[in-house]
Amino acid sequence: MINPGPFGTTLENEFKKLTIMVQEQENTKERDLKINPIAGWKRLLNYQSIVKQIPFFLFLALLAIIYIYNGHKADRTIRNINETAKDVKELQYEYKTVKSEVMFRSKQSELIKAVEPLGLKEMTTPPIVLKDGSGKKSE
Repeated sequence: MINPGPFGTTLENEFKKLTIMVQEQENTKERDLKINPIAGWKRLLNYQSIVKQIPFFLFLALLAIIYIYNGHKADRTIRNINETAKDVKELQYEYKTVKSEVMFRSKQSELIKAVEPLGLKEMTTPPIVLKDGSGKKSE
């Protein structure tokens, strides 16, 4: 066997004592966490943990802003769609009114009334077809 020297046995003993103490401290921490769950929360809510989580909190804030913006944009789009549908309906009513008025005025009896002040009258005899001497109809 190799001779450890004058300090060898004491260093080994000190090392063993330190490892035993560290293990006991870890065991007490685990027992404290099992007995007192608030201690675990305190450990999570210390300054360093909060600072490490700042990027995640900023990401969540950004998502919330995007979510709110999306809701407002959807509301605005729905309002625009409703307004456009209302305008289309009004234009349809106007189209139907103008169309019925044109149909009414284009009746033969209405046309006669409209052109009478101008001195025009409805023909009672059919039109005469003109022919030139060769027997062909002139155009």
